[in-house]
Amino acid sequence: MFRLIRIALFAALPGAGMAEDVQTAVVAGGCFWCVESDFESVEGVQEVISGYTGGTTDDPTYRTLKGSGHYEAAQIIYDADVISYDQLLHAFFRSIDPTDDGGQFCDRGDVYRTAVFVANDAERIAAEAAKTEARAELGQPIVTPVLDAAAFYEAEAYHQDYYLGDSIILTRGGPKRQSEAYKFYRTGCGRDARVRELWGDAAPFVGSHG
Repeated sequence: MFRLIRIALFAALPGAGMAEDVQTAVVAGGCFWCVESDFESVEGVQEVISGYTGGTTDDPTYRTLKGSGHYEAAQIIYDADVISYDQLLHAFFRSIDPTDDGGQFCDRGDVYRTAVFVANDAERIAAEAAKTEARAELGQPIVTPVLDAAAFYEAEAYHQDYYLGDSIILTRGGPKRQSEAYKFYRTGCGRDARVRELWGDAAPFVGSHG
């Protein structure tokens, strides 16, 4: 069983300090701020880019997503010499509620559906295997689809690394630094609580967000 990806083993692999086999994975896991925050903590992941994919319109923006068919998605750029695609997918399924086809947590609607976008047959086989494993572990139907990769549109600059931002944001809890506002949102949305309920100790990111 793969567990939390940030372990000393990966750091100790030969060549772990050099990106020799850079690959890209694209997933949709509800709010892309949260997917970015989760996977940028993973050893071997170089960068996560928030964006939009899977829809029918060109050059979508955050304001034009409704009715476009696009998902909020994340492009995970990783060193395959340090972490494998299989390991990323294992962590991904345990960072979401793959039994919910109406969105994720407090974020409802098509934009917030989950999905794995695959670029080739090898990725499709891996994604279907990860989905089958998740179904067996939960004992529930998994509604997260495996879809053909489509054009990926990078989201607006203010969405990138949102969880690290230092500007002041007005929230229901009053003015907060953006990084604190993100934590307030994540907790209020119930993301970690639901993931913990589903996955228990198998959830790799629960409790890592302060």
